[in-house]
Amino acid sequence: MATLAMALAACSEPAKPLTIDNALTEAEISAARLTPEVMWKMRRIGGAEVSADGSAVLYTVTDYSMAENRGVTRIYTLDMATGQSCELTDTSSNNAAARWGGDNRIWFLSNRSGAMQVWAMDSDGQNPVQITDVEGGVEDFGVNPDCSALHYIKGVHVKDIRSADVHKDMDKSKARIYDDLMVRHWDYWDEGEYRHIFVAPLKGNVMGEARDITGAEAAWDTPLAPYFDGAEIAWSPDGAKIAYTCKPLTGKAYAVSTDSDIYVYDIATDTTVNICKEAAERLKLNGKATAEAFVGYDKYPVWSPDGAKIAFRSQRRAGNEADKERLFVYDTVSGEMAELTANFDYHANNVVWADNSTLYFIAPIEATHQICRVTTAGNDVEVITSGDHDITSFTLGGDKCVATMQSISMATEIFGVDLSNGALTQLSAVNKHIYDNITMGKVEKRWVTTTDNKKMLVWVILPPDFDPAKKYPTLLYCQGGPQSVVSQFWSYRWNFQLMAAQGYVVVAPNRRGLPSFGQQWLDQISGDYSGQNIRDYLSAIDDVARESWCDRDRLGCVGASYGGYSVFYLAGHHQKRFKAFIAHCGIFNFDSMYGETEELFFVNNDYGGSYWDKTNKTAMRSYANSPHKSVDKWDTPILIFTGEYDFRIPYTQSLQAFTAAKLRGLDARLVEFENEAHQVFKPQNSMVWNREFFGWLDKYLK
Repeated sequence: MATLAMALAACSEPAKPLTIDNALTEAEISAARLTPEVMWKMRRIGGAEVSADGSAVLYTVTDYSMAENRGVTRIYTLDMATGQSCELTDTSSNNAAARWGGDNRIWFLSNRSGAMQVWAMDSDGQNPVQITDVEGGVEDFGVNPDCSALHYIKGVHVKDIRSADVHKDMDKSKARIYDDLMVRHWDYWDEGEYRHIFVAPLKGNVMGEARDITGAEAAWDTPLAPYFDGAEIAWSPDGAKIAYTCKPLTGKAYAVSTDSDIYVYDIATDTTVNICKEAAERLKLNGKATAEAFVGYDKYPVWSPDGAKIAFRSQRRAGNEADKERLFVYDTVSGEMAELTANFDYHANNVVWADNSTLYFIAPIEATHQICRVTTAGNDVEVITSGDHDITSFTLGGDKCVATMQSISMATEIFGVDLSNGALTQLSAVNKHIYDNITMGKVEKRWVTTTDNKKMLVWVILPPDFDPAKKYPTLLYCQGGPQSVVSQFWSYRWNFQLMAAQGYVVVAPNRRGLPSFGQQWLDQISGDYSGQNIRDYLSAIDDVARESWCDRDRLGCVGASYGGYSVFYLAGHHQKRFKAFIAHCGIFNFDSMYGETEELFFVNNDYGGSYWDKTNKTAMRSYANSPHKSVDKWDTPILIFTGEYDFRIPYTQSLQAFTAAKLRGLDARLVEFENEAHQVFKPQNSMVWNREFFGWLDKYLK
């Protein structure tokens, strides 16, 4: 999500040249430390796609200007034979969503003519031509295999919600009028516009009349909100059909449900079939299952090379966005469904067909992300790669597999993967000028025994030039999600190496409720926010605190989202362990959070239900352990961040916490970003965030 948000932010900038200077200063080279200023000079690789013949890799790189508070995204190719990169676009426009076309051209989005439109150019960057001229621009697109048609995503006004639309004679009125739920989502208010899929024929560089296949009156988004991921849409190999993800619900029904399905649209007949609902009914008729099948998220369809099958990711349990993502294959001829990962206790992501019977995918395994292989015959899943890294995406072309990979000590780079043995070969080095001049801290993998005698993986990141004879202030990092893995990720917001470079030991536990350790470990947190996962946090910091180099009098605790909740909760239950807290967009008051958030299926699943259901023991336990009920025990300085456009955990949660801390007489600080949401993306806002973050820690832990 963070990567997508940054890309969209960059692509919304007007088309004008941007001066980029990524060179390190003499002072930065002399210090040899990762700082926020150095981090924002790092180049950021976007999705990499290998050509059909395996000869070249297409990718994007985003660079930022701190002075201008914006970035620019350029398109590159990498020659697989020579290792040479070629820049195909310049800094005068933003260019994104680059992909190889069946006509041997590169298709991409660009704002060089104003709004984002679809363009095509030769593989060497020559002869760029604008394909679409859609009013207001398009958000994403895809071209069918023979380039005879394309689809694009565009917002469509469906409902009159703005008062000026409802009351036509009051055009200066600024109100929104609602009769149902989902009045806002993630970082925007519902004003009656929804993303729809349009399909249009292509003849050369000319696009014909477009057809809205979502439905002109459809008051829902395809692809799904709030990420609007174009990967949820796929052309069939013959270019005659489109498979896509849709959740055709509105209002309260939408707010409490995760029931999205896979739909297949036939261009020739202008008809659409819901393959998940058809399969569920078939199972029911055959007595093999009830109509309750496929009631969770079903997403990301991928066609087999012969078009006979569609693979997709499916979650069994309704309302649980953290349920296991199972790999299913749908037979387009027989209508039968087959689950390929029933005996594999991990998610299946980024699914790619190698041939008509072999699929590869990425799975989170013990706090790393690896490429795996399975066949349609139902054989056991084979894990191909290994090591302490996160493979974030991959594509196949010719006899090549090309992946993007990162680690706690390395931002995303492009790697070649030998699928016969999992060997990895680095192909890009866009940040070599950074790594050559700074020192990273050592990353240690530690298995900590929990209070219920389980083994928990904890990453411990040491400061550069670590000296075991010295004592270091130490930070407990609390992960958000709450069901997102503390893997080998590189973050431009919560960066472990950046914290370590400022002289802190970082303790990052994979507490209960995180993926990559089996579904039972992942499920534990739902309905028990204040339970075993909190004890896991304390087990991790207590274990590291026994080290002679850990200064037990200078422990800090930091986290965002559920990690922010963790900070608020631990502030009242830490038994004097910590000397400073930092919470970013955390949940403070469960009762008000239930009425303020938007996707109610999330709080229904994670809290156990509503605060007024007094017969629901799980829910009542959750609300009884809301952090705001332990404020009387708060005794430690706390810094609180929030974003005004955060509608997932509304900024009012942070306001309540700040008010409580100040009235308790604590040293507390509130940093509220008026133009950010749940995360902080804008360069100068990020710099302020980092200065406040480390300033607070330095004040109390140094």
